[in-house]
Amino acid sequence: MKLSPIYSAIAGPDVRPLMMSAEDCAEFRQLRRLGIDLPVQFVREAMRDMRITGAVDDTLGTLTTPSISTPIQFLQAWLPGLVRVITAARRIDEMLGIMTAGAWEDEEVVQTVLEPTGDAIPYGDYTNVPLASWNANYERRTVVRFEQGIMVGTLQAARSARVRINDAAEKRNASMLSLEIIRNRVGFYGYNDGDGRTYGVLNDPSAPAYVPAASNGGSPASTQWKDKTFQQITADIRGMFARLQTVSKDTIDVQRTPTTFVVATSAFQYLTVTTDLGTITVMEWIRQNYPKCRVMSAPEFDAANGGENVAYLYADKIDDGSTDGGAVWAQVVPAKFQALGTEKRAKGYLEDFSNATAGVMLKRPYALQRLTGI
Repeated sequence: MKLSPIYSAIAGPDVRPLMMSAEDCAEFRQLRRLGIDLPVQFVREAMRDMRITGAVDDTLGTLTTPSISTPIQFLQAWLPGLVRVITAARRIDEMLGIMTAGAWEDEEVVQTVLEPTGDAIPYGDYTNVPLASWNANYERRTVVRFEQGIMVGTLQAARSARVRINDAAEKRNASMLSLEIIRNRVGFYGYNDGDGRTYGVLNDPSAPAYVPAASNGGSPASTQWKDKTFQQITADIRGMFARLQTVSKDTIDVQRTPTTFVVATSAFQYLTVTTDLGTITVMEWIRQNYPKCRVMSAPEFDAANGGENVAYLYADKIDDGSTDGGAVWAQVVPAKFQALGTEKRAKGYLEDFSNATAGVMLKRPYALQRLTGI
């Protein structure tokens, strides 16, 4: 029996780290005697990839912590721009406009309401002359102020700049956005601090009562537009326009007076419901029959009345001989944004901003109709 050849045998005490010189690399095939098998093709490819011609590393094992050859930061492609987290749409300015009146430090905004008095009677030569007069009332709204500040640290600003973010500018934008959000919220819900008179669109004390939407007559019965047909939805809307003209005693001509129709966001898309023949949508029907009507949605109208969606219809402006401009609603904002000051500190600086709002005022309650249950 032929014995297997022994290429190398080193006793334990004699084992030493393998040391090889450049000359030894020419005889790399002899490494097989040490249990190291490097095929010729492998060596050629390795030398080509490593761009070496006359030498190999004297260490073939891994002594450091295993890792990838290229750190991940060198393999990243950064897209341009910043994607910002959105907030709910703020509709109060679009709905009612914005009136800048008064000053940031004011306590109240007051509107005078003047009513003529007196009744004409049949004429008589010897009867008393009936006298006409007037009666004045004063509708008050309390001004509320909010603030939002920023703190910019030296190290934080420097490190933010490394990722191409302007720390101070982004914080100022966040402050302005925060102040706009709270002003929009007050515009819809008001602000209750116990004693103030700051009201919103949904809780103005002068607003008329809600009218429930009609049932669809189905089983189970429903008043929501998602369960209604074109004819049923348009009947709800037609009823609002009819009541608006009736209550105003024809002061509001719904075909010629500019109006605004505001619908809960979750019900807005049902204005695209078509007739049975698919010839016209509810939205198109509104534009044809009430060309002066502006239609929009508001997320605050979702579940606004005891969990029910609501809709508002109101005239934008009425020519009734008043000297206030004839607006039905007024959103009074003494200060939309005001910089209060800057404080320099050893490690940065502090800035503070504020706004002031008196909420909204329904000046002409007869020019508003409210529908619930849609």
